Order: sequence, then C-alpha cells, then structure tokens
Amino acid sequence: MTNENNCVLANGCKAAGSGACTQHCPYFIAMHGVSGNGGRLAAAGLPREYRLVTLQNSPARDAIYIKKRKPSVIKESVTTMAEAYVKSFERQFDQQAGSVAPADRIKSLYLVSESPGTGKTTTAAALLNEWLRVHYSGSLRRGLEPLQRPAYFLDMNEWQTEFNLATMANDDEGMTEFQRKMKLAMTTPFAVLDDIGVRDCTPAFRGYLHAVINARVTNQLPTIFTSNVALGSLATVFGEKRLADRIGDLCREIEFVGESKRGMRR
Repeated sequence: MTNENNCVLANGCKAAGSGACTQHCPYFIAMHGVSGNGGRLAAAGLPREYRLVTLQNSPARDAIYIKKRKPSVIKESVTTMAEAYVKSFERQFDQQAGSVAPADRIKSLYLVSESPGTGKTTTAAALLNEWLRVHYSGSLRRGLEPLQRPAYFLDMNEWQTEFNLATMANDDEGMTEFQRKMKLAMTTPFAVLDDIGVRDCTPAFRGYLHAVINARVTNQLPTIFTSNVALGSLATVFGEKRLADRIGDLCREIEFVGESKRGMRR
C-alpha cells in the first residue's frame, strides 16, 4: 500500500503512488517526521486533525463565499478562490529576494462567517499545507535549503488563555511559552491567525496582538486570518480602530456562507 494519502507533498510529486511512495521516503520524513506526526507540519503548530488537509481532500471543498461586485453580489466557490490564491505562492521566492513589486506581492486573506463550522479554519489549514508544499518542493528545485518552519498556525483563543493563566499565576515559564509563540507568529514567512476576533482582551494582551499584526504587515508577510467578526466590525471588538486597520491593510475579506461542514471529515 502506497503512502500518497498520508503526505501533503503528493500533489505534484512524481513518485506519488509508486513503489517509492512509502513512510521511508526522505521527503515524507522531512515534512511529516519519522512517526508521521512530526517534521515541518508539527513545527508549524498545526493541530493533528488538520495536518493532512489539502485543497484536494478538504471537507470544505464545497464551501461558498459571497463575492461583492458592484452593483451585484454573487456566490462563488471557496475552492476556486483558494486554488487561484495558491498559484501566487511561487512568488514567495521572488518576494524573499526583494524582486516583487509591491502590487504583486502575496496578499493576506481574512476568512469570516457569523456561523461556526462553515470551513474557515479548515480552508486556512489547507492553505498553510499548500504553502508548506510549495515552499519545500520549490526550495529543492532552486537548490535552496527549505526552512524548518516556513509557516505557523496560532490559535488565538488558546494563546489568549495561555496569557491569562500565566499572568494570573505569575508563571514565568508560561509567559516564556506565550512569548515564544508570539515571536514565531511575528516572523514566520506565512501564518494562520485563527479566530482573530478575540473578545474581552486586556490592554496588555491587545498590545501583544498588535505587535504580531504590525510586524507581519510591516514586513509584508502573508497572513490568513479567520474570524466570526466582519472586518468592518473588528474595531468594536478590539476597542480601537488602529488594530483593525492594520489587519485590513492589503487583505482580502472572504465571507463564508452555507451550512456547517463539521463532522464531514473522513
């Protein structure tokens, strides 16, 4: 039995489905680790349930988003949008070299829906896996050493909880871990900030969050935000307009609609 269904590199891999497609493949190990639960996917901070999600197998493949074209509003496939977005990922190599015009740099996305379970996080995870694939295979083709952590996933609710617990308990180790994640979110070439519409955040936590977002925008690092709060209403959640404006800078808002996709994962 071959290993292509367990490897995010399978799409575009000439050995996928062949006798060489096993858990012993060095490229599989580099991406997934010897155990299948390590490697660059684990370094990216992806929850295990999302580590094999791609645009090809995503349970949110049939998700729909609202596309606003004045004067009308139409509905289009999220998968079509995502596949077009992935085509821009090859620019990461030119962008790192500083040879991409500002207008052509890889944009950020803000995936939003009022209802839970419409496929925002699943789609974001699939895009992160696609970035890992493009970065790894593209680096090898160019004779470059692939980064150990070219992408990073940060669960904002979990991160805020870690901050609250560390500050309440005066836990230095907990704060060190919190700050470690913050630095990764600030500097990793591609990031998913999941559930950005955190509520009841203290001024101190808001300061850390602003540092992350400001660093990514200033350094032109593409970011996928997910939220249940529309971009235009984000200022009311944060209690300030500045942070929402930074998120919206060169960021395309994608409004998901439809029924919940939860429970559909195979």
